[in-house]
Amino acid sequence: MSTNPLLQTAGLPLFDQIKPEHVTPAMDALLAQAEAALEKVVGPDVPADYDTLSLLLDVATDHLGRAWGAVGHLNSVADTPELRAAYNENLPRITEFFTRLGADERLYAKYKALAQSTQGKNLSPARAKALSNALRGFVLGGAELQGAARERFAAIQEEQAAASQAFSEHVMDATDQFAHYATTEELDGVPQDVKDATAAAAQAEGKTGHKVTLHMPSYLPVIQYAHNRGLRETLYRAYTTRASEFGPAERDNGPLMRQLLALRQEEAQLLGYACYADVSLVPKMADTPVQVMEFLRDLARRARPYAEKDMAELREFAASELGLTDLQAWDVPYVSEKLKEARYAFSDQEVKQYFTEPQVLSGLFGLIETLFEVKIKPDTAPVWHDSVRFFRIEREGAQGAELVGQFYLDPYARPGKRPGAWMDDVRSRWLRPDTQALQTPVAHLVCNYSAGVNGKPALLSHDDVTTLFHEFGHGLHHMLTQVSDAGVSGISGVEWDAVELPSQFMENFCWEWALMPKLTKHVDTGEPLPRALFDKMVAAKNFQSGLMTLRQMEFSLFDMRIHFEAGSADRVQDIAQEVRNEVAVNMPPAFNRFQHSFSHIFAGGYAAGYYSYKWAEVLSADAFSAFEEAATPEQGVLNPDVGRRYRQAILEAGGARSAMENFKAFRGREPQIDALLRHQGMA
Repeated sequence: MSTNPLLQTAGLPLFDQIKPEHVTPAMDALLAQAEAALEKVVGPDVPADYDTLSLLLDVATDHLGRAWGAVGHLNSVADTPELRAAYNENLPRITEFFTRLGADERLYAKYKALAQSTQGKNLSPARAKALSNALRGFVLGGAELQGAARERFAAIQEEQAAASQAFSEHVMDATDQFAHYATTEELDGVPQDVKDATAAAAQAEGKTGHKVTLHMPSYLPVIQYAHNRGLRETLYRAYTTRASEFGPAERDNGPLMRQLLALRQEEAQLLGYACYADVSLVPKMADTPVQVMEFLRDLARRARPYAEKDMAELREFAASELGLTDLQAWDVPYVSEKLKEARYAFSDQEVKQYFTEPQVLSGLFGLIETLFEVKIKPDTAPVWHDSVRFFRIEREGAQGAELVGQFYLDPYARPGKRPGAWMDDVRSRWLRPDTQALQTPVAHLVCNYSAGVNGKPALLSHDDVTTLFHEFGHGLHHMLTQVSDAGVSGISGVEWDAVELPSQFMENFCWEWALMPKLTKHVDTGEPLPRALFDKMVAAKNFQSGLMTLRQMEFSLFDMRIHFEAGSADRVQDIAQEVRNEVAVNMPPAFNRFQHSFSHIFAGGYAAGYYSYKWAEVLSADAFSAFEEAATPEQGVLNPDVGRRYRQAILEAGGARSAMENFKAFRGREPQIDALLRHQGMA
């Protein structure tokens, strides 16, 4: 056991040493320690004292959580049949323990006693917020349930965890297991770097032609650029029916969606709520599901005239310029790209040649260093794949350079890595009660763009760049915090519908000319992005923003309705269609099963919370407008003074105050929707 890398609790995870056979023995040991800590802390000899509870219980659960977090991370980025089996074997045990911990009435009583004590009434604001969140968590965790209801609540948590994991696996497997081997002729129109990558993928399997997959770096450029309409339809059908009844029965997520919705509804009723949407909103900024749906419908109404105009222009262009009189869903990305090229005289592919990965990272790091008064430097740590890099963030302090945080960057798509992009925490900032030392935060930043081929650096689309900035925003929120109580440091304790504020805030810088000379370097000539090309990009920035807004409203309303309406588990497809009938102007074909791969809400923590993206976008657009208001001809929006205020009011404060208090500390007022509408060309 002493050689088990998952049992090493000091330092960084030993990702290069963790093997599937380590998982169960490590969980045996760590669960036993956490179990013993729980039994000790609820005993009569342990006082209801903040530091004592933290020393005895939080340390043990932190060791368990970090080890399990490392296993879960590897399951997401380096999946193998053996690791998946080990993960799934242990998932019910981990879920059962944390469910029981969060519902333990003896522990709940101890926390309530602490809250009512003299110490509890005189805690620091951060600790008071952490304690308040913990008490709310006990109620939502079923601590006030008794007898059969308590047992059923615990069983529901395990069933949900297993169903969500299966949902995620089905999406990953359906994505991984599709391949279309195209001829060079079929890929006519597709950018050369994509042809090179698909040819290399086919060659690696000893096959001729080009291996086209459903991973975004392969799927998206083909659906956008391939002149071959049949190929586009093949890919679109495969992508939008992933993990549905149109594929192998064992990978159909339909039954899992019904199961998850029924379980969530049952959970809500056990807790005394009418529906799961009510439960979901308890720790969020929004008050009620009706309020959220009114917000979404109001935004949909504002966007609709723009979306209808977008769609009319698309149909007219398709018919007059491309001879497509019956525009289909698999034509829309292709026709949109052609219309954008015709209207603005540039293509995404032309732009991509300037966004070389080393230059993008250099520009991004430079921006962070300028705005937030830190330094980012390469660092070393054990990693799970040779393309993963590790960095440290430092700030100049009284004693010289001080470590603020560290992060792993895993940028490229590959088999066995789940699609999408995300930030996850490895550990939080915490003044540890066991060592009295300050633990600095560490984050995972994960993307899925294409690696470079033929000795050239990776080329990022502008969307890839925006995604990278987005995830870094989450990472900065986690790493720049100055709160040292783990429950409210970084992103911990932040309302879920405000957690996207720092990420969406960072996206705005991708549209600032002042940053372009630092962010771009042509792959062949080394030249920065020309101003004329940038101006075309800005002119095209809100191209189809009406359509895109309605698409987000469609996802968000669907999510809220299936978690709000009685009997929704048996009406998933019907509700999806009703939402489309209400808000969509670009109606997808009847076979489209987007919900079967909607991992955000069925496997990713966004259940009855997908609206958060738009809700937080109001906050982030308004926050960024503070930089626009202070812009000067010399520095543009790259203003360190405003950056310092933003850092201190929002990034450093973490969850120690409410998101609204943080926002008002920065802006001096409550958020307004005007900036969002202006940024999206819908003012």
